[in-house]
Amino acid sequence: MTATVTEAKISRFESMLEASSRIAVVTHTRPDGDAVGSASAIVCLLRGRGKDAALLLPDGYPDNLAFVIGETCEGHVMLCDRDPESVRAWITGSDLVIGLDFSTFGRAEGMQGTLRTSRAAKILIDHHISPEEGDFDLVFSETEISSTCELLFDILVSTSEAGGDASKLPMPVLRALLTGMTTDTNNFANSVFPSTFEMASRMLEAGVDRDGILAELYNRNRENRLRMTGHLLKDNMRIFPNGVSCIVVRRADIEEYDIREGETEGIVNMPLTLDKVRMSIFLREDEGFFRVSIRSKRGTSAFRLASTRFHGGGHEQAAGGRLYFPGDIADASMAEAFLERITDDYFKTEE
Repeated sequence: MTATVTEAKISRFESMLEASSRIAVVTHTRPDGDAVGSASAIVCLLRGRGKDAALLLPDGYPDNLAFVIGETCEGHVMLCDRDPESVRAWITGSDLVIGLDFSTFGRAEGMQGTLRTSRAAKILIDHHISPEEGDFDLVFSETEISSTCELLFDILVSTSEAGGDASKLPMPVLRALLTGMTTDTNNFANSVFPSTFEMASRMLEAGVDRDGILAELYNRNRENRLRMTGHLLKDNMRIFPNGVSCIVVRRADIEEYDIREGETEGIVNMPLTLDKVRMSIFLREDEGFFRVSIRSKRGTSAFRLASTRFHGGGHEQAAGGRLYFPGDIADASMAEAFLERITDDYFKTEE
């Protein structure tokens, strides 16, 4: 068990699940593999126990994660941006809310108001820095772990039903959890701990087909995605003298390559393969702001930059946030110059 997964907490976790009948499982906006994997895994487990559980997402998930939804909770997923009234009604009628892969209800965007005012019991399972524990009745929070999926795996195998045996958990649950851990570590390239390899080993022993998961995640891309990646690296990547790489994706790029949700995932990591790059920043234009992803090499804090300059947070080497225009910058065309200036300032204070 990790430090946060104690016998007392597991006992309370099991009691709260047993006492509930209608459960809202929620995660953050623009859900990634860790969010989809962990949230769909718990929905699958709960529905297998006869609970009326639903996965509530602020908005859509990437196409390459559709196989996870299909195996775990298809037909029991609601998107707040498409049907906000049904989502709010489900939350209001639930007696238990389980939040995964976020540290604050604010990350649930359109659902946050209803979640905060809900009278349901609330559980948080997360691996980000500084969780808002006061909003929850039970909190599992661990930052020294690869992913929320790994933390949830630790919780589930510690329950009386599993008794420490991963093979006693349903196979779709295991596949979803291994999927989320794989994506959040960039396939074991970052945020990896001894417990992460232990989790993977126990999954393989339980019969999980890791090769099949990798094929779904990485070998089902559209041709447009590969061509878009080449374009961004060739034409949009800049490397500043301070060792920061930036890639700015404008609306024209999105339209030209028909970029879909999730198809830019992982590109932010690519510049870090260069010896001279110590931090990589990826910006994708949205309505009135850029979505910001930051990755850094050990010794450089992506989290501090995200939290001080981009209204965000995350982990020490993997963080994100937003860059607003007008607000932080006058207009979108100023993004690149802004990045060079603020990273210069950042390194002056850090060094």
